[in-house]
This record gives sequence, structure tokens and C-alpha cells, in this order.
Amino acid sequence: MAKPRIAVFSGPTATIQNSPPLVTSNKARALHGWPLLTDGAGAPIAQDAVRAQRLAAPVTVYVDYLSAHPLEEDVPELYAAPDGYLDASGAFHEAATSAADRPVYRVTLEPSDGLFMLPYMARQADGKPWDEASSYPLAPSDASRQTFYPDASRIYEEIDRFGLDSNGQSSLLSNQADFDFYRPAPSGGWRKGRPASLRTDTGEGDIAPETWGEDFFMYYPRHLRAEPPMSALARATNVVAKALASGEYAGAQWLEGSPTTEESMYWLNLVIDTTIPLVGHSAQRPHQTVSADGDKNIYDGVKYIVSGISSNGGAKDAVGGVMIVDEQVFHSREVTKTDARPGNYQATGGHGGVVALMGGYGPPALTYIPTKKHTWRSDVNLSKMPATVMGVRGGEGVIQPVTVQVKDAAGYLLPDVMPKVTLAKYARYQPDSAGSGAADEVEIMARIQENLRSRPLAGFVGEGASPYGSMNRSTDDALLVATFSGMPVARCGRGATGGLASKIDPLLIAGSNLTSIKARILLMACLLTFGAPPPAKDPMAPTPDEVAATREVIAKYQAVFDSH
Repeated sequence: MAKPRIAVFSGPTATIQNSPPLVTSNKARALHGWPLLTDGAGAPIAQDAVRAQRLAAPVTVYVDYLSAHPLEEDVPELYAAPDGYLDASGAFHEAATSAADRPVYRVTLEPSDGLFMLPYMARQADGKPWDEASSYPLAPSDASRQTFYPDASRIYEEIDRFGLDSNGQSSLLSNQADFDFYRPAPSGGWRKGRPASLRTDTGEGDIAPETWGEDFFMYYPRHLRAEPPMSALARATNVVAKALASGEYAGAQWLEGSPTTEESMYWLNLVIDTTIPLVGHSAQRPHQTVSADGDKNIYDGVKYIVSGISSNGGAKDAVGGVMIVDEQVFHSREVTKTDARPGNYQATGGHGGVVALMGGYGPPALTYIPTKKHTWRSDVNLSKMPATVMGVRGGEGVIQPVTVQVKDAAGYLLPDVMPKVTLAKYARYQPDSAGSGAADEVEIMARIQENLRSRPLAGFVGEGASPYGSMNRSTDDALLVATFSGMPVARCGRGATGGLASKIDPLLIAGSNLTSIKARILLMACLLTFGAPPPAKDPMAPTPDEVAATREVIAKYQAVFDSH
């Protein structure tokens, strides 16, 4: 039977696709006369680092007999004889020539065998050793190397090559599935274009030269960190949607930086119209470091997809987008990062969140089926978004409805019109005075005016007191001005609230038990689906008819917030 095929998508600032800088080994330093790397006492380091590399030609090596484990020599009677012996000069003989000969295994390593862990011999162009990713401290991008992989193919190859299960078996990923690799918003890029020797057929075609910080988004070297703009989310969404529309995949894996994977996965959970499982992964430790957690997370994600448990016995995924980290399966709606360590994700909202367990040595097992709509059931997925919606433009005291095209002729998002949703946060002792009003909330009022000039689709999320989302009176007044300016407002409790933000004001959207970050994601999807509420002629003093018209549109938003 053919193995299932999985689509793997590389997202931004992904520690799970990062590796430590390649540092020139002491082997190379000694060869070229450079000072050796030393330990804390000034002596040469005890062990030279080895990195995964490819052989250029076959090589025969001799391995000490029974040296793979300290206790092999305790039971030599269980083992076959060695392949031969090395004499004092290093010559190989099939039979011992003296009692001093060294028993060995003989193995020929071929380039086709795959990667091997070897000393890193590369130096800089001027002959100096590499001590970090950059040629020198704080070097610009053209004098710096990348530590992030351009896609996940090399990570998966290294997991297959070096990763072992508890029975000592390798090929952990390829034994279960075949993979295609996509780069919707990658952490590493091809600054001179991808070389022909590495091109693969994943629907992308050839990759032209890419720009650091525009086409790929990383955080190391740290002084060259680059965050993806809002338009990158639209482009990434389209890549995922097009790939999964092919019908070729049993599931999809999304790899991203740990602080934000929860946002991207909730977004995909809302807008991708698919019946297969969507799985997000992150890591707290780069690939190849001590106890790198990302490799196991990826392996567990493949297990989850091929197990078929997400369909719960049916033909379609019944769970929706999830994050699989630390052997737990969190629903994307109800997970948040709390610390930079394995085990740092928590279920938010106080009502579950862990939808499955990876089961240790056993198969994955569902714990419950979420009731919230997702993927193919979502009311705000790409298939249900109209091609155009109403937005707003304004200036000099006049706000006009405008038609905004949000999808192209093929049904994919237009990056330049992605909604701008701003967070407003409540705190005690915040108003300037007891009589503060909307005009005193200068940050919100200024954002309203800027949105009217440049963002026809925009909104706000108020992170208020937990759990109801209530805020200062002046903040509420300013957010109502936003609402009547055509910018819907959702309110939720601050932090990882355990209660529900109930419907207090019919003109403001109650955010249920969503965090403000997740409410922002859902509000963006709603804006692309329903458009802006109708603006009032005077947002500071709307008429009764204008209030009624706004309430009608906000009710559509509320229905989605209650069910997604």
C-alpha cells in the first residue's frame, strides 16, 4: 500500500527549524594553525563538535569491536567475532597477528548512505575560523550566515537519519509517510536563488533570489531579526490553501516560532476549508542541541496524522487545527505559551483544550471532540468569504463606505487588504481624570483616524477585566467611536481568562473565553467575511437608525464569536 503523504509548511522565526551556528572544529583549527577552542580552564575542549554532513567519496573505516555500549564487553559470548584486526602499524588483517592486535569492525561508508556526523572543517573566506553565524560581531546580513533551514526537508532527513525510537529503530518519519515541503513564510531563504541541485517539485517552481527580512523571517543573528508583515499572512494562507486543495495529502504540519504558532494555527483553523488534520509544531530548543524538543514534536505530529484518530471514525477531520508539543495535542483555539521551556504550553479558557494525548509507547488517543466550528465547518473559511466586502474610508469629518476586494479571481486572499486589528488593554488607574472621555484615549482615537486613511478593513480588541472584558469608561467610549466609524470591537478578559466575556453591550462583540490574541485572529477573519459595520455620519453621536444598523452587523460577528 502507498504511504500517506503529508504537506509540511515552514513558518517564520521557527526555532524548530533552527540549528546552532556552524563553528569551525578544532580539527580544522589545528590543520590551519589557529588557536584551538578551549574549556573553562584554558585546555582544548574534550570533544570536538560534529555536524551532519555528506561524504564526497566512499571511505572505509575501522570501528573498535564492542564499543557501542559500555556493557557490550560484559557479554562477548553473545557476539560474533570481529571482522578483523589492526596491527601496531594500523594495517588490517582478517586474523590476529599478535596479542596486541586490535579487534575491529570494517565498514565502507558510501555517499548514498546519507548524512554522517563529522567535524566541521569550513573557514571564512579570509582563512579565519568561524566562531559564530556572522563573520564578525554585529556584521550586516551580507557578512552573516543563516542558521535557519530554508525549508523542513533537511530537518526531516536528519530526524530520519539520527533519530531513534525506543527499540533502536531509525527512519522514524519515512517509515510512516512521504512528505512535500512548502515555504509559505520561511525562516531561512535563498539569497542567490535555490541551486538546481536542491530543487524539488512541491508546486513552487524555481526560487528566485530572496531578500533577508522580506522573503524570509528569522531571529538569529539576533541583531538581524525580521518579523513578517501582515501581507505575509495572506500569502502564507494562499500557499496552504492551494496545496491542500490538491487532495493529495492526509494531513499538514505547520512549523513556526513558539510564541506565535498558536496564532497561526488558529487562523488556519478558521480560514482553511479542508477535511484533513492541520497540525502545528514549535520548539523551545534548536535542532541538534541538548534535548531538542522539536524533533519529537514533529514525529508525534506524523503519528497523529497517520493514526486517523482526528476523524473520530468518520470521513472528515472532527477536531480542527491543533498544536502538538510535549506529547500533548492542544486545540489551536485554546492553547497559549507561558514560558520558553518544554512543557510551557497551557490550555486557556479554563474548559479543556487538550484534545488528545500521544500515548507514550501506544497510539494517540482522543480525549474529547471540540464543539467549536473549524476548517470545513467554519463560517469564515476561504470558501465562504465573498470576493468583495464593504470597508470604510474617511477624512475631514466624512466617512464613506467603500467596496473592498478581498479575494482574487481564483478565490485567494489579496495581501494588501488584510484587516488591521489593534489591541487596547485595560489597567486600573489608567484614566487621566475621573471625567475622562473618548477624546482622552489619544492612542485609540489616533488609530481610528489612521485606519480611515489607510485601512478600509480595521477593528479593535479590548482586553479588559477578567472575565467579562469590562474596561475604563473612557476606553469604552473611544471603542464605541471606533464601532460607529466602521471598525468592530471585540472585548475579552485579560490574560488567560477562565471565564466567559458575556454580552454586556449589543454594540460590542463579546469575546467568549478567547485570549485577546485569538480574538484578534477571529476578528480579522470576520472582517474579511462580513466587512465593516456601516459608519455613522457622526461617530460621536449616532442616530437611532444608525445604532440599529450597526447592531445588525455586530450580531453576525457575535454569532461567529460564539461558535468558533
